[in-house]
Amino acid sequence: MNNNFLENDSIIIPNYFMNIVYNSKIIPNETKYDIIKTWANCQVFSYELLRFNNKKIPNLRSKELWEDKTFSKVIYDNFIPLDILFFNSKDEYYGAHIWVYIWNNKVLHISKDIWYPVIWEVKDFKNIEKYNYFLWAKRFFD
Repeated sequence: MNNNFLENDSIIIPNYFMNIVYNSKIIPNETKYDIIKTWANCQVFSYELLRFNNKKIPNLRSKELWEDKTFSKVIYDNFIPLDILFFNSKDEYYGAHIWVYIWNNKVLHISKDIWYPVIWEVKDFKNIEKYNYFLWAKRFFD
């Protein structure tokens, strides 16, 4: 028996990730944090989950991540576990919401609306105004 929320050949989500609380003040490159003690915003949450799964993720802010070609590549479909998807209410990276693709058209996200991580189906985003515009996804290189 393992102590993980989800574990398969592609991704491990430890139980403690499902208890992390949203904190908008914890952002990449600007604050020192311990994700368990200080919690995280959606970008830090996503980065830490990918790091837990052995991806090399720099602490890029939204604009830097948008422009990055060194550590990641842009994709628009055929998502695989640990891709990060970006949704917004408009075609703009600033303020985009970041989700981790986990499996079978499902994503994991943390937001200030719900406070704790949730799993949603990708198709559900079109029904929520602030998430209804899919910008793109990024796949980090190994």
